[in-house]
Amino acid sequence: VGGGVVWIGGGNNNNNQNPKSYESPTSKMDSAYSVLQAWKSSITDDPLKILDSWVGSNICSYKGIFCANPENGIASTTASASVVVAGIDLNHANLKGTFVKELSLLTDMTLLHLNSNRFSGTVPENFKDLVSLQELDLSNNQLSGSLPQELFNKNLDAIFLNNNQFEGEIPTNLGNSPASVINLANNKLSGNIPASFGFMGSKIKEILFLNNQLTGCIPEGVGLFTEMEVLDVSFNSLMGHLPDTLSCLQNIEVLNLAHNQLSGELSDIICSLRSLANLTVAYNFFSGFSQQCSKLNFRNVGFDFSLNCIPGRIMQRPQPECSMIPGGSLSCLRIPTPKPLVCGSMYVSASKNTDSTSQAQSP
Repeated sequence: VGGGVVWIGGGNNNNNQNPKSYESPTSKMDSAYSVLQAWKSSITDDPLKILDSWVGSNICSYKGIFCANPENGIASTTASASVVVAGIDLNHANLKGTFVKELSLLTDMTLLHLNSNRFSGTVPENFKDLVSLQELDLSNNQLSGSLPQELFNKNLDAIFLNNNQFEGEIPTNLGNSPASVINLANNKLSGNIPASFGFMGSKIKEILFLNNQLTGCIPEGVGLFTEMEVLDVSFNSLMGHLPDTLSCLQNIEVLNLAHNQLSGELSDIICSLRSLANLTVAYNFFSGFSQQCSKLNFRNVGFDFSLNCIPGRIMQRPQPECSMIPGGSLSCLRIPTPKPLVCGSMYVSASKNTDSTSQAQSP
């Protein structure tokens, strides 16, 4: 993620959004001291004695706490009126405890890295007040409850919530997030992938939804992710045919659809993706694949299609399993076209409409 340096100078980019930006620097440090002491009191186990350093008013010397001057981004290990708490990095600290709502008062913080601890409970709703936050890593903890939808409205570049116990549906405002990486893997999320999935900013490069309990279709809007490099939705219960819009993922390198209940045929438009390095569709119910798919191994593309329902191929499902395709009656919402949807056709008509509208409005 590049977490160790992102915080330096990061707060300066968002100060104009900070409702507390007129708070005096001295009171900010006093407030931060109170926040960290409140959080320290909620930690019930600290085997590495990280928090032994959290003593005294110089919070910039605390382990895992990073301070910087918000004007020039220069790091500081001494608390003063000219610096703020710019980041917290307690990855692999093995701390056990909960989050306290006071953490939302650290509004200059640009990164919060807490992976590989034993934090439990829910993510406080007022984390939405962390207006400068750019990276959030809460992975590999014991957090539960529903995903906090406020996080997807924030200007976060990286969201790591994987390897927890979050449950319920993925928030419908997922598409509001401008993040380049979103990892929700290894939770207990259920329901459909939101229709807004395809309307996220074009910056998205990696989405990992693997090992949840997601159902329904892969949304057609996935084709709008023209910068996507990794898409992993394996180990869920997704059904139906793949959308033709996958042909738009010209930068995709890893496409993992394994261990679902997908069906239909793998077409040329998927197996012809120019940047593809690994295509995994094992443990589904695909009934065939195109000539281009047969050539993937010659392109040195990893291609695992085992345990599907493809006639004449080895390592496929027994015929009785292929007689009843899961979700065979499922109707995925697709744009009706007389032929496979060519990448970009979704934008052409929209572009023409926009141009004609702007021309009509021109003096």
